[in-house]
Amino acid sequence: MRRLTRLVLTLVITGLALAYLLSKIDLSQTWDVLSHASLGWYLLAVAIMAGTVWPMAWRWQRLLFAQSIPDRLSWLARAYFVAYTAGQILPTSIGGDAMRIFETSRRHPGKTGAVSGTVLLERALGGAATVTLAAVGFALAVGSYDIGPYIWVELGFVLATVVLGILLFSRRARRLLAWFVPLLRKVRLERITRSVYEAIHAYRDKPRLLVGVFALTLVVQAVRVLAIWAAARAVGVDLSPRVYYVMGPLLFLVLLVPFTINGIAVRESFFVSFLGGLGVDADQAFATGFLFFVVTITISIPGALILGWESVRRRAPRPTEAST
Repeated sequence: MRRLTRLVLTLVITGLALAYLLSKIDLSQTWDVLSHASLGWYLLAVAIMAGTVWPMAWRWQRLLFAQSIPDRLSWLARAYFVAYTAGQILPTSIGGDAMRIFETSRRHPGKTGAVSGTVLLERALGGAATVTLAAVGFALAVGSYDIGPYIWVELGFVLATVVLGILLFSRRARRLLAWFVPLLRKVRLERITRSVYEAIHAYRDKPRLLVGVFALTLVVQAVRVLAIWAAARAVGVDLSPRVYYVMGPLLFLVLLVPFTINGIAVRESFFVSFLGGLGVDADQAFATGFLFFVVTITISIPGALILGWESVRRRAPRPTEAST
């Protein structure tokens, strides 16, 4: 029943997004815009997205080490690239997170709860950094850009993140969360949920680590926003980078919606709606979103190659087996 519900929601959301796009764009003009896209700006967007993998892997390494789970930076970067690949066929970035948890838990048996906690804490810190940028974007946009309700949506995410932080790290909030234990026990999720929560909650005793990791995450997210700007420049959208510090955080949050495969159609609809409000032609706005999608596909290629190579190595007979 859950799978059927998810499938129906996926089809409905994707269908509505496609209908919106077809009502706004001219496919022939959109193709003309894409066919004349600047290769240099596109490669800059790819370089920005790929280059941020290493600081994110280092951030994850610090969080794992705090849980007494040491691992190599090279392997953690590899896990990120593989997660990008998984995210192309699984629901949005949540699928990539699940892949990281699965692979890392296999490397560290008995540490599933702690590993899950680090990945979810990363996601929470990423969300906090995103809404911090949204708050900056809010300040930048007031009086400068007419982007209507998007500003208030960002403000809502800021407040929601504050509440989530309190629930995860406040000792007083544990009493409130205890109300959900009977329900979790009933659906047989109490053990894993408690393990993940305890792993995250333990970081409240490591404030310097949390502050440092958050600061790094904020820098990484700020740099990644420039990849959207570069994709837009590639198709001739000449807006100040400041616009994308309003738009970028919302886009990252939109891509977390778990009812579409890799945000298809929803992402492009967001670009058309947001940039259209700033006077950008619908075909150029769609082309920006589609090109940013191509950027994410491009950075998933290393992960696909890694998985392919590892599969070949596992299937290859060992020297002793070949000789017999």
